[in-house]
Amino acid sequence: MSIDILIVDQTLMMVEDKVPNLNGDNYKSWREAVLLHLGCIDLDYAFRKEEPPTPTYTSSQAGISLYERWEQSNRLSMMFIKSHITSSIRGSIPECENVKDLTDAIHVQFETSDKALGSTLMSRLTSMKLTGIKGVHERITKMRDIATQLRSLQMVINDDFLVHYVLNSLPSHYIPFKISYNT
Repeated sequence: MSIDILIVDQTLMMVEDKVPNLNGDNYKSWREAVLLHLGCIDLDYAFRKEEPPTPTYTSSQAGISLYERWEQSNRLSMMFIKSHITSSIRGSIPECENVKDLTDAIHVQFETSDKALGSTLMSRLTSMKLTGIKGVHERITKMRDIATQLRSLQMVINDDFLVHYVLNSLPSHYIPFKISYNT
């Protein structure tokens, strides 16, 4: 085993616990962590560069070295990514030959789940019911949290809309509070 591979192995072990496993709910933070860590340990070469031509017996030493660098980056990046995907998700991702195709396949898989999550969050926001006078603060907090999650999915929920939506969704015995707020 070469010294370079030993260094990469030790570095991978150090960042291993810093990257969460992709579980379906954390795609964006998972992707950011994976790309950051692969960049920090200098394994992102296969992300940044296209695959060079496969060496032949007439290839120069520089061409062979370039291909070997890309191939090592691709292979180790794919192993790193696959090791940070839960087994229940791993089976739904198609087999890929290079790391760019793998990350694109994962992105496609979770882009549609973002739409489903957005729909679920909108449904939850619009169907929340007030359960007793004690639950007003908790309900408003939950609505604010849902709005924040929707914003992270690039769904625009501005603060003024949210305030008026919350006020309009309060039961009739909160009319004095609504009047006081509006004045």
